[in-house]
Amino acid sequence: MATSSTQPADLSLVHEPLTERMRRHWQACDWDAYKLDTDQLTHFQEFGFVSGIPVLDDDYIGALRAELDEIVDPAHPQNALFHEFHSNESSNANQVLFHSLGHWRIAPHFHDLLWNPRFLVPASQLLGNRAVRFWHDQLFCKPAQHGGVVAWHQDYSYWTRTVPMQHLTCWVGLDDANTDNGCLHYIPGSHHWGLLEKPELAGDMQGIEAFLNPEQRRQLENPVAVKMPRGYGSFHHPLMVHGSYANNSDRARRAFVLNVFADGTRSGTSDALLKGVPVVPTGETMDGQFFPLLYRPTEH
Repeated sequence: MATSSTQPADLSLVHEPLTERMRRHWQACDWDAYKLDTDQLTHFQEFGFVSGIPVLDDDYIGALRAELDEIVDPAHPQNALFHEFHSNESSNANQVLFHSLGHWRIAPHFHDLLWNPRFLVPASQLLGNRAVRFWHDQLFCKPAQHGGVVAWHQDYSYWTRTVPMQHLTCWVGLDDANTDNGCLHYIPGSHHWGLLEKPELAGDMQGIEAFLNPEQRRQLENPVAVKMPRGYGSFHHPLMVHGSYANNSDRARRAFVLNVFADGTRSGTSDALLKGVPVVPTGETMDGQFFPLLYRPTEH
C-alpha cells in the first residue's frame, strides 16, 4: 500500500487521498469525462436509480479485498473506530450478513474511495449539481452458500435524523454480482411512494409489505435485478425501495456503499448521529471531521 508513514491512526482526520494511485488520479484526471449523460440523468429521475457506472479497476479492487480480509476480524486493533460492526447482522447463523459502518477511518484504500472522481462527479449531478458532503460508508458482505438477505427498505427511513432529505447512495460490488449470489434489486419508480416505515434490515425480506398499499405490494413482485461486474456502481434515490436476496451460490458477494448528501444538510436530533461521533446539535450544519466536503463542482 502506497500510504504515508505518518498517517494518523484515525484516517477520518485526513480529507484528501492517502494512496498514491488515488492521489494521482484525483490530481490529474479529466473530471468532465465522468459526467452522466442526459439519458442516464433522465433514467434516475424517472425510475430512481442509474446503474452500470464504472467506478474501480481490478488493481484497486484487489487492494480493497486485501484490506477487507483484515478489517472483518473483530480483533483488528482499530475495530473500535467502526460506528457499527456486525459479523452477522442476521439472527440466523445459516444466513450470514456482515455489515459495518466506518471502515474509511481504518483502511487507506477504503478511505480514498470518498475522493474517487468516478464517484464524485455523478454524485454531484444527481444531487442537482451541488457540492457533495460525506454521510457514512457501509460494507455488505455475503459469504458463499449461506449469505443472508438485505430486506426491502428505503435508506432515508433510517436517516430521518438528518434534514432536509437531499441524500444519495452509491453501491459498488467487489465481486461480480448477479441473481445467483444475491445482487442488488430495485423496485423502479418506488422513490415516488413517499417515506415508509423502516423494516429490520437483515430480517424478513418481505417485511416492508406491512407498510405498503395493495398497488405497492403488486409492484414489489416485479423487482429489477442489478447485475454488474465487480467495480461497477449503482446510484439510487434515498426513497428508492431496494434490497438483495440470499447468496446460495459458490461465490462470495462483497460490496461497499458510499452515502452522501448535499452540502448544507443539518442535524435533526440532539442524539449522536453515529456512534463515536460528537453530537451535532439540532439544526446545526453537518461538517467537520466526520462529514467532510468531498467535491464542489465549481472547483473542477
